[in-house]
Parts: sequence; structure tokens; C-alpha cells
Amino acid sequence: MSDKLEVTQPDSCDLSRRDFLKASAIVGGAAAFLGSLPIFSRLIQAREALAEGEFVYPLADPHNHIFTSCLQCNTGCGIKVKLLNGVAAKIDGSPFHPMNMYPHLAYDTPAAEVGTVEGAICPKGQAGLQSVYDPYRLVSVLKRKPGTKRGENKWETISFEQAITEIVEGGDLFGEGPVPGLRESYALTDAGIAKQMADAVKKIQDEKDAEAKLALIEEFKTTFADHLDKMIDPDYPDLGPKNNQFVFAWGRLKDARKDIISRFLGAYGTTNAHGHTTVCQGSLYFTGKAMSEQFTDGKWTGGVKFYWQGDVGNSEFVIFVGASPFEGNYGPPLRTPRITTNAVYNGMKYAVVDPRLSKTAAKAWKWVPAKPGTEGALALALIGWVIDNGRYDSLYLSAANKAAATAIAEPTWTEATWLVKLDEDGKPGKFLRASEIGLKEKEERPLSTDPEKTYEFDYFVALVDGEPVAVDPYATDPEAAVRGDLLVDNVKLGDFTVKSGLQIIADSAHEHTLEEWAEICGVNAHDLEEIAAEFTSHGKRAVADIHRGVSQHTNGFYNVYAWYTLNALIGNYDHAGGLIKASTYSANGSKKGQPYDISKANGKMAPFGTSIIRHNEKYEKSTLFARDGYPAKRNWYPLSSDIYQEIVPSIGDAYPYPIKALMLYMGSPVYSLPAGNTNIPILADPQKLPLFIAIDPFIGETSMYADYIFPDTMYLERWEFHGSHPSVPQKIQPVRNPAIAPLVPEVTVFGQPTPMSLEAVLLAVAEKMELPGFGTGGFGDYGDFNHPDDLYLKMMANLAFGEKEDGSDAVPDADDVEMEIFMAARQHLPASVFDAQRWEAITGDLWKKVVYVLNRGGRFQAFSKGYKQGELPEASENYFSLDLELAGNPFGTMVNLYQEKTYDTKSAMTGEHLAGYARYLPGPFDVQGNPLADEADGFDLRLITYREIAQTKSRTASNYWLLAVLPENFVLMHKEDAKARDLEDGDEVRIISPTNPDGEWDLLNGRTKAMIGKVKTTQGIRPGVIAFALGFGHWSYGGVDFEINGKTIKGDERRVKGIHGNAAMRIDPYLQNTTLVDPVGGSAVFYDTQVKLEKV
Repeated sequence: MSDKLEVTQPDSCDLSRRDFLKASAIVGGAAAFLGSLPIFSRLIQAREALAEGEFVYPLADPHNHIFTSCLQCNTGCGIKVKLLNGVAAKIDGSPFHPMNMYPHLAYDTPAAEVGTVEGAICPKGQAGLQSVYDPYRLVSVLKRKPGTKRGENKWETISFEQAITEIVEGGDLFGEGPVPGLRESYALTDAGIAKQMADAVKKIQDEKDAEAKLALIEEFKTTFADHLDKMIDPDYPDLGPKNNQFVFAWGRLKDARKDIISRFLGAYGTTNAHGHTTVCQGSLYFTGKAMSEQFTDGKWTGGVKFYWQGDVGNSEFVIFVGASPFEGNYGPPLRTPRITTNAVYNGMKYAVVDPRLSKTAAKAWKWVPAKPGTEGALALALIGWVIDNGRYDSLYLSAANKAAATAIAEPTWTEATWLVKLDEDGKPGKFLRASEIGLKEKEERPLSTDPEKTYEFDYFVALVDGEPVAVDPYATDPEAAVRGDLLVDNVKLGDFTVKSGLQIIADSAHEHTLEEWAEICGVNAHDLEEIAAEFTSHGKRAVADIHRGVSQHTNGFYNVYAWYTLNALIGNYDHAGGLIKASTYSANGSKKGQPYDISKANGKMAPFGTSIIRHNEKYEKSTLFARDGYPAKRNWYPLSSDIYQEIVPSIGDAYPYPIKALMLYMGSPVYSLPAGNTNIPILADPQKLPLFIAIDPFIGETSMYADYIFPDTMYLERWEFHGSHPSVPQKIQPVRNPAIAPLVPEVTVFGQPTPMSLEAVLLAVAEKMELPGFGTGGFGDYGDFNHPDDLYLKMMANLAFGEKEDGSDAVPDADDVEMEIFMAARQHLPASVFDAQRWEAITGDLWKKVVYVLNRGGRFQAFSKGYKQGELPEASENYFSLDLELAGNPFGTMVNLYQEKTYDTKSAMTGEHLAGYARYLPGPFDVQGNPLADEADGFDLRLITYREIAQTKSRTASNYWLLAVLPENFVLMHKEDAKARDLEDGDEVRIISPTNPDGEWDLLNGRTKAMIGKVKTTQGIRPGVIAFALGFGHWSYGGVDFEINGKTIKGDERRVKGIHGNAAMRIDPYLQNTTLVDPVGGSAVFYDTQVKLEKV
């Protein structure tokens, strides 16, 4: 197959325009890229073969099935792809995956016996055929036509090889002057020198004395005088080397592809590798990270970027907050049947806190339409009631350390009893240490990372019957167990006034009465009392299950914190029916005994320096702080990462330094971000961003502004290890693996044919630039890295081997029948994708085990392993619940109810300490904490978004089966609000806001897209709130005309219907080119914009 786009229909394709449009029932659409390829004639033949009355249904034959993982949304359900003559003809759910069948099949069920056994799947999952066989998919590299501006949508096709040369070497590529290639930023290439520099920079950052810091900078410049030309700015060495001027950003990314990207960027030496976390539910993740920090080697560290969800299939009562599991929320095939079955057969009740009457809320015991942004206030109202009425689990909360938790059969414990010092204004600060009151001396203990070295351990303190006792958080000796006093208020110990962690939470909850909290939230106080009473009437089998409706506010971090604190009051962490975490099988070789540690790379650089989004780093430690002081030019995010909305605006401001190249993979920040329109003028400006490379199967809403677009494989054509979600109790690792022949051409990299794709681009750049860790000997003792299989099959071998050093966790070998099924199912795949000899050579003795895993679409723990029975403590009469069914894959350590590390972090805007406890911050506010008064200025409607099950956020508008169900979205509003504005169903309205008074997307180059939608009225939304469903209102993605090689390709208008109101979302008044943000948790803010409606 040529890698040049053939605009005219090839001779080999006898598919007429009429026949292609007839085929739209299978593949959808209007003629364009893939519409000209022979694959469509095969689809027609496949359909006709079925129509000719054959009695054998080939789609029920296991020889025609490949088990893989969906990516129509981020849930990643297990799917069974049913093939006919090598064409994917139908997609169903996998019975092996717990997401899709309850209970899922035993893992040892023979592959030959599951031909007619299907799991559940949502409409998007079944419509995935139309994503993969989308006729607008790219099959050639597109280059912006020289002489045209970014975003004009005028393109030329060039060869893959030419494109790689141009992006690496740069030059006068567009007739606009020199463009720096990737080689120009690859300045520091000596890994040894990079490591020395990184160590020196750390010393500079850790130095607190201003003059000493300046002296260390001068020392750095002297020591590395021969390499200062490789630094961004030698006077600010913590900015790092010029390598950091290359940014790689992504939207959706999973392991395998994540691993090749990490390897590539590690070899290149840039610290700028950034994902999209904060556009989804960033503050949910980063509150989880803060609450999971552990006190290790004398400091708080090791927090995991994750979150908990409710084990709703075993709950007796659930509060869903900002979550709608019947429409999304990881995900409807799993959670909907568990909720409905539990409710019908076991009497489970649930309440929903959501301004919109979602499908979930429609079946709820109570619907509580609280004001958006007051979710934290509502949680604190419930917390106050629980504490005031003594309905908390005192036995759980009083356990001050692991030994005390073990004694009562609890997997987790908290700092509810630990004493916190108060400052002169009575504000909570750091934990009290035993040495500070002469209770116990500091101890020298060996470092966990290097037992030859030591650190000073200083005990924490709790009161036991009013007397101070030293606390070692992780002590296991029963004699060291500490059961502390819970409500300790303003006690004087030595020179310090202290409170307990739980008392601080109680004080926060008592800032208002229940009635006052209810008024803040705009809800009925009696409803809150009833919910609190119900929540505390089911032992551990009650849970507050939260999602992005809680987190995507300016106060999102503390909203999430408050709800997780409420859960802790009943001690439901790691309990059936309570909060559980995700658990995945490792495939990266990090477990002892696994054959391939894929992190190893000879000559790998040590990237260092401040990132463009300033994440995981305190502003006060930077050299820029000495220059700029407070407020910083832009916010810093020491407690979060992957701040998606900061990437492009920071490039625009060249803060903290200018960027020379951006490579964007599977992301569309312009479309997906609130106020994503602010990204457009930056991306379109070569002076601010000299080189913009996109890896995208389509010309998307963001990639349309790129200089180059490389085609990519779709989810049925590639590898990924999707991982799990905390809604799944079992340990799993779904494997996305090729099910169909890629519909992109093959290219040659390192002498090996491979499909044009993300992997091909990275391997080709690595080959061109001779990056370490690639090519011959790229894996050292593990062999070469010339083809994606060299990585992905090693990961498969690790997964098949399991996680026990002795091999006892390995899966069985595939028998002869399974081998035959496996080979038959893949006979249509080209050798560049599937070569049994190559795969066996890579995996060696584990080859048949790898086949066993792939025949099931991954590894899935037995249903029964999701839970285990705990032993009741001797003092069971004091126990909150006599039901002790525990999570089989527990979090199993300390949960931070009070966060010393968060307190010890200062705002880069104000220099003030952050609060280390759950509290309510009235919003919305700007990044400096100033309240916004837009409602007073007449913007009297709050704008929110929601999800329809028939669309994902940005990539299913091409699925015509889904559009048949819901062709467009609406502006959803309360009937009374509509009546007050003389609006009726079907009227068209324009959304305008303080920062978008024109109510439109300015796409540049004379193009705009108005934010106009049709009104849909309902009683099922809070008055004063309007909403639109995400996934509609596109302006690219095959929906508009564009030009390639001088010829116009017509767009399909079905793809652009509806409204996408993100451009109305408020821009931060201080930052001026970015949406509102949660300055602590990093979330991009979707739900805090006040708007008006204009009738069109």
C-alpha cells in the first residue's frame, strides 16, 4: 500500500459512490480517505455473503473471534471482535472481563467454549466499527501547505520518510523562515553530565538561604562551563537543558504506548511529558494522591495518582455525587446492572446529588439538586451531623497506627487522633512531634532505599485518656498499638496548643449549622438529616461515590477531600460495599521474577528541570522565585501533574521558558478543554510555537492547526494495556491487541516494516537521531528494539508470567486447540503486525502462556478473589459493623485525614499555606483566590455539562449508529427559566459569557462557529442552571470541507450538529489565556461559569 493519499478512486476498487453510501449501515459516512480503499468492497461482500442464506453463522465461531479492549470511552471494556474474511463485522462484550459480565467467566474456561457467550456492552462499544472504518481516516502524512497559515485546512501529502527528516532537521519548511527541528533541542546528550547537572540543580533548589542559593548557581556555572550552551538559561539552571524545549503531550494514553513514549522521551532528555488528567477529574486524582501519601524515611512521599470508588454491587446505601453511573462513570455495563440488581433484590437505596435529574437520579430514593460548586459544603453538613450525633466509627478512627488497626481487623487507619499544632491565630499547622514536648527522643533508622544510610525518625503524638503517647504510624508490634482520644480541643502541651485531626474536621464542619449549610447548597435541611441518618445506618456497607461533578470546580480539591472524609467517618475504606481501589497486573517487569524489565535502557538520559506546567515542584525552591516573588506569573502545582489546560497557554506565555516543538498524540485540547478557544491563537502562531506535530487518525479540532499530521492506528489495530478502574473489585489487566489489519500503510523503520503509527514515528525519530535505547541492542541483554513487538511482546511475557518470583502466578500454556484457534483468528493480519515466529522468538518459553492470555483478552482475577472475609476483633460489641467482608485487593495502609504535606505547601499566588484538612471554599474564584462576581453583572445562569451514553467527549461523532439515536444535543434548562425568557422547546439560543460576549468559537482565518443550540425544557434541572451534553458541535473531524493536494474533500454535516459550549466557559482574569482552575488539585473548571442566553 502506498503511503501517498490517492484522492481519486484506485483501479482495484470497484466500489461505486452508490454502493459506498449503501454501505453506510456498516461503516457510515461520506466518501473520503478510507472510502476509496478496497476494504469497503470487502465489507459489501461480507454483508452479501450473510444475506445469501448460509446456515452456518460464522460470527459464532471462536476461530473468527479476537478478544481485545474497547476504547470508545476510557472505561476500556473487554470486547469480542467478530471477524468475517478479516473484517470486523460485529463487536460484543467479553465474558472474561468483570466489566462486562457479572460474575465473569472463570479464567480457565476453554476458548473453544465461549463462541456464543457474550458480555454486555454499551452502544458506543458496538458502534466502534464506525470509528475504525471511518472513511475520513488519514492514510498519508499531511503537511501544512507552504504559504498557508495554520488552521486554513490546506494540506499536502508527503512521504513518511520526508516528514521524519523535516521534523528532525528543520529548515525553511513553509517559506516562513527557519523552523527548528527536534535535533536542535537535543542539546545535552551525555547521560553522565546530565546526572551531575541534575544533582547540582537539586542542591540549588533545596537551598533556602538566598545568598547561598546564588553562590550555588555560580558554582554550577563554573563546574559546567563547557556545557552552559546546552542550558535554556545558565542563570536559572533549574529550568534545565534545551532538551526541555520539546514538549510531548497526550490525551488518552495507556500502558504499552505509554512505555514507548516514556522510553523515547527519556532518551531525548526532556522533562516535558504531559497528559490530560486535569480535564477529566484531576482534583479527584490528586486528592487521592494527597490522601495516600505515606511517612517514609522521615518525609511524606509515595502518594499515588488514583482515586477510590464505591463497591456499589455490595452497598446497602450510596450517595452518588457529581456522578451518573447509568450514563458513564466506569462504566454502565458494569455498574448499571450491579446497582439495579442490588436495588431490586437486596433493597439497596441511593441518593443523587446533581443539579440535573440524570438517568441515575431518576431512579433514586432522593434527588438533591444542590448548587454547582457547593458539593464540599454539603459533605461538611453531613460530617457535622454525623459527629454531633455520635454516628461515626470511633473504634476505627481511634486506631492511630497499623498495630491498632490490625487489632480490630481493619486494613487502613487514619490520623484522626494525631495532634496538630496551632499557630498564633489558631490555625492548624504541622503535626506535633514527640521530641518537641520531651516525650520521646528522635531515633536513627535505616533508609528504606539504602539500609546503610539512616534518617532521624521523630514520633508523632496522640492523647490516650488525656495523656500524650508516642505514635509510630507503621508499628506492627501489638505492644505498640495506640488507640487515641478522638476529639481533642485546644489542649496545651509544652509550648504548643494542639487539636486532634478529628477535632479540626469537626471545627470545619461547625463553621455553619446544618440549616446554614443547606441554605448555601440551596437544598432542604431535612433531606440532609435523612441522608446522614441513612448513611450511618448500614455499617460499612454505605458509601459516598463521587466523580467529576465534585472535582471540576475552583474548589475541587477540598470538595473531594470532604467527601472522602465523610467516608472515613464510617471506616468503609477497603470494605465490601464501601470504598475500593483499582488493582492491575503488572506488565512492565517491575515484579521479581518477571523476565523483562522494560525500564532499562542503555545510555538513557536523566531529564531534569522545571516543566512547562511547573508540576510536582514548589515555587519557593525555584530560582524564579528569587526573581519574581509573589504572585508567580502563572500558578505552580506541587501537588498535581498533567495539568492539561496549562500546556498550550504556558507555551504562549513562554513561561517559564519558550518552547520550540510540540508533539501531540491522541489529544484535542482545543475541543476538550473549558475555554479551549484560548489555545487556538497560540497553536496557530509559529512565533510562539515554531513546530507543531500531531499524531492523529483524523484532521481534528486541534490537529487542524498542526504543521504535520501523522496518521495513527485505531484501537482495533494496536497494542495497549488498558488497566482498571476502582469500580472493579478484581485484579485485572485487559490487553488491547490487533484484531484487524491496520488501514494505514506500512513504512520501514530500523529495517522492519511496521504500520504508520505513533510507534513508527517514535522509532523513526529515534533511528534518525540515534537515540539510546532503540535499535540494535536497544534492550541491552534483552535484545534489539527495532519493532513495536520487541516491546509489547516482552510486556505480554511479563503479564503471562505473573507477579510471583517462583513462577507460581503464571497462567497455563495454551493447549493445541487454543493454539489452533489463536492462529486461525489472526490469519488475516499482515506480517508487519502478526508474525508467529517473531512473537515466539521474543517471548521464548512463555509463548504458549502469552497465547493463553491473548485468547482471553488479558488477565482477569477470579470473581471470588475480589473479596475476602476478615476476622472480627475481640471487642466486636464496640465494632461499627459485625459484617467484615473486605476488599480482596486492598489499599491497606494509612489514609490521610489530615495532610501535613498539603499544609506545608504554599500558594504560588499568595504565599499562604494551604489547608491540610477538609474545608469549604466558597467559589468560584480566580487563581489568586479572588471571588468572581459575574452573577451580579447579570450573568444569571450557571453552565454545566453532562454525558449521554451515546457519545464520548470528543471522538464518536463519526458513529452514525449513535447519531441515529441522538443526532444533536440541546441546551437543557428548567421550564421556569425558559418561561421567564420567553423560550420554548426548539427555540435556538446563543450562549454568551463574561469572557465570550460574542458567543462563538473564533477558529481564525475568517472562520467562526457560533455557540447556538436548541432549547430543551425540563423540570429535571435546578432552576438557574443550564446544561449541554459533551461530544457534539464539532467543527472538524470530517465534518467540514478541507483541501488536500489542491482538491477539496467535502465534509459530512452530520458530524457537526449540536452545540459545544466550552468556549463560553470563563477565562481566569489573572491568567487571561486559560480557563478557571483549581489551584490546588489542578482541575480545569467546567461548572463555575455564569452565562446568559440570547434568543436567535
